[in-house]
Amino acid sequence: MAKSFADFRYMTFDVVGTLIDFEGGLVGCLEEIAREAGVSFDGEEALALYRAARYMPDAGHFPDDLARVYGVIAPQLGLPSGAAHGQRLRDSVKDWRPFPDSADALARLARRYKLIAMTNAQRWAFAHFSRALGDPFYAGFTVDDTGTEKPDPAFFEHVFTFVEKDGGSRDEILHVAQSQYHDIGISRRLGLTNCWIQRRHAQPGYGGTIEPERFTEPDFHFISMAGLADAAGTKPAA
Repeated sequence: MAKSFADFRYMTFDVVGTLIDFEGGLVGCLEEIAREAGVSFDGEEALALYRAARYMPDAGHFPDDLARVYGVIAPQLGLPSGAAHGQRLRDSVKDWRPFPDSADALARLARRYKLIAMTNAQRWAFAHFSRALGDPFYAGFTVDDTGTEKPDPAFFEHVFTFVEKDGGSRDEILHVAQSQYHDIGISRRLGLTNCWIQRRHAQPGYGGTIEPERFTEPDFHFISMAGLADAAGTKPAA
């Protein structure tokens, strides 16, 4: 049986895709390039190509790796080639926006829980994301801090060590994420209580996120961060 929200002291969050609309930001930049070039564009096709390119063996850290990814997917989408366009996609990350409900929900949850960010993004990008979200985090862990990416258990171990030094335990953590592959499956295997934010609930498939080998039934399931904040009993600001 899932725990109640009163059992948690910490909430750990995936950032890109859960709190930040990475698909909207990625597609928006590519669509702009396509429009300038007079090329027709399909966002879901772009996400599928991105997903394949992002997980190639020679992939680098996100989002610097977006420059390389652009070089892979541009010819398949009929987009103009060139390093400048790849750099433009990478730099667009600074302007990627939170989902409309993210900042308010985090502000509400931060009144009751210690919020910890866990992102495969590099520290420079996380700084932009956190600022856009209102800097709600008690702590933040990036690929630069951990030297690895989720779903590697080692990423989670860094967070467990921090929580233990803070006087808590993994039993007091609720892990919140949209990615079945990067977060929900591994958090279950590590014994965490988890919460799936199904951002693509109205769309088929996994979009720009790699598909898991098997679906993991989460402990909690919402289609928005607002749904989580409501269920946790945190009231909107007056």
